[in-house]
Amino acid sequence: MKKIIYMLFLVIAVSGSVYATNNYMLSKPLNAVLESDARNIGIEIDSRYEKYVIPSVLVINIKSIDDDKSPADVFRVLLQYSNRIQEMDFDHVWLSSNGVKKFMLKGDYFKKLGVEYEYQNPVYTMRTFPENLYLPNGNRAFSSWSGGLLGVTKKQMEDFTEFHKRWYIEDML
Repeated sequence: MKKIIYMLFLVIAVSGSVYATNNYMLSKPLNAVLESDARNIGIEIDSRYEKYVIPSVLVINIKSIDDDKSPADVFRVLLQYSNRIQEMDFDHVWLSSNGVKKFMLKGDYFKKLGVEYEYQNPVYTMRTFPENLYLPNGNRAFSSWSGGLLGVTKKQMEDFTEFHKRWYIEDML
């Protein structure tokens, strides 16, 4: 009986520690981002380490988005969060919707987003973001465009819109 009680205590202690670590390191900063900007009301996102115990992989999961929110609103939250946790290093970052992995970012690019948030032109970041996305199978999600500025910008913004559709909008319909 003592062994069973000890094992039960051990399971509870480990589970509590895992939860507390994810909450303190990832959820708390994300909640601070969501609460710090009134434009973020109506965007429900959570974050955690992969499988809750792999600290080299961040999972950002869209849970729900109010109808009045635009892709730019959701993207702003992602950038604000990357800025808030820019001191953390990840091998990669999963972008999920309702628990399903949709896209992956390399950790160094996610960090770059956070570092550049304070001074980078957000339209430039929006335009170039899709070419840094990967599918769960490891293939690039979108092409890198070249050519004239207007044509490239048009294609990049189409990719940005398509990214949001495939990340979470299709799941919210």
